Amino acid sequence: MYINDEKINCRYDRDNDRFSYRVGAIIVEDGAALLATNDSVDCYYSIGGGVHFGETSHDAVLREVKEETGVDYEIDRLAFVHENFFTEKCGAHKGKRFHELCLYYLMKPRGTRVINSDSWCPDGKEYLEWIPLEKIKSLKVFPDFYAEKLVNLPKDVQALVSRDVD
Repeated sequence: MYINDEKINCRYDRDNDRFSYRVGAIIVEDGAALLATNDSVDCYYSIGGGVHFGETSHDAVLREVKEETGVDYEIDRLAFVHENFFTEKCGAHKGKRFHELCLYYLMKPRGTRVINSDSWCPDGKEYLEWIPLEKIKSLKVFPDFYAEKLVNLPKDVQALVSRDVD
């Protein structure tokens, strides 16, 4: 059962460590992926966020996409299950060690890049940008597999592991 009024993310902290269960959305329109950035970072990152306790990953990705883009997208399919180990290098969680489990869903194209974003993150205002797929390799983009995988999306779900821990 989804605990709607509490909106508790599925995560826990222990000292300087955090485990986080989240979802990400892969949104591609006309050869460009929609990515986020903010004033505290020098990179781009996926649309998405924490899964609330009792919420399905499907519901979470639809909610996160609506919150960040202002648009109701539909899910095409699950594309990646990503286990990510990293130490945050900037922003509100700089220095915190993460063990993150993220389900990345491919969203159905809408035939337009028009969005209505008013998105915020712990570091402040988020900016959403359409980045041409061929340009992603030349930018700092997270998750790290986006540069390779978004250009040639696999037909089946892939399980990926990334380690960038100090």
